[in-house]
Amino acid sequence: MSLSAASFIFAFDSCSYPVQHDLKKRKAQDLITSNPVLKVDQLETTFFLKSGPFKAVNRISYEINQGQTLGIVGESGCGKSVTSFSLMKLIGAPGKITHGSAKLNGVDLIQMSPGEIENVRGGKMAMIFQEPMTALNPVLTIGYQMSEQIIKHLRYNKSDARNRSIEMLELVGIPSAKDRHDSYPHQLSGGMRQRAMIAMALSCNPQFLIADEPTTALDVTIQAQILELFQGLQEKLNMSVQFITHDLGVISEVSDQILVMYGGQMCETGNTQDVINSPRHPYTAALIQSRPKLGQKVSRLKTIEGSVPAPHELPQGCPFATRCTRVKTECWTVKPPMTPITSQPLRAVACFNPL
Repeated sequence: MSLSAASFIFAFDSCSYPVQHDLKKRKAQDLITSNPVLKVDQLETTFFLKSGPFKAVNRISYEINQGQTLGIVGESGCGKSVTSFSLMKLIGAPGKITHGSAKLNGVDLIQMSPGEIENVRGGKMAMIFQEPMTALNPVLTIGYQMSEQIIKHLRYNKSDARNRSIEMLELVGIPSAKDRHDSYPHQLSGGMRQRAMIAMALSCNPQFLIADEPTTALDVTIQAQILELFQGLQEKLNMSVQFITHDLGVISEVSDQILVMYGGQMCETGNTQDVINSPRHPYTAALIQSRPKLGQKVSRLKTIEGSVPAPHELPQGCPFATRCTRVKTECWTVKPPMTPITSQPLRAVACFNPL
């Protein structure tokens, strides 16, 4: 697959057309019968503030199988990043994981001690952070930061770790990798820093990778290059990936399944093609309708009326009730359960009045 800038821009309009660029070409049945690499069950993360506790992640459950990509999508503040930081056990005070489990190959990450999770992070499980300039240590070279975790997790000596670091920088397409290896983060462009972050995340051959909006801060051309690189490396290494973004065009390119979140809760999940082409939750549909479409001139883009409520102002029932055009009386007081759609494998929606 060659993902040029032009085809990437077309992907931004993919929500209005049947998804025909099925990159992985997996059958839904294959995803059902595979053993999950990651199994999240009723995960809940609560922040205890002076104004009172609020659940940034509210009892969500999902699975990711080997080689599969789950795309988590939603507006800012819906709980996407908190979910990932919970899996990595990087939630600090006043936040705390208050319920549920997250099993990586059968071992619960949530129950691990600080020492145990340190042996997993960067090794079996890695994360590409949203902004590499803040994730990378500015006073240490790229190579030093890469070698540090290679020595820890792969038990390489310093010489072999250096060679491995340079090899990974070359793998992600960084020119003059030996020179860049000894550069500081501020000496690299945004695209090069993001490539370095990908190289660092993949350097220890993780089984599970979290990509937290890895292309958000990049221009369209660089985004296309990074996505093409990312997909090629995933297929080569057969990794399981949790890809977080607010962009449905990106999600339609990279994911096998989609999980839509709002107010820390699950709204809809299913096969990428099914959800993009036929959304059932009003929030999912509103996200798709608010996207610009190529070749269509409009004086004003469609918007989702209102704004995301503050955590302490969320309705007792469906979190989207304050902005939903299909709201019913029970939506305000009763939380809708995730209800399977039997005609479509892996498909479920949390709505009393679905589309």
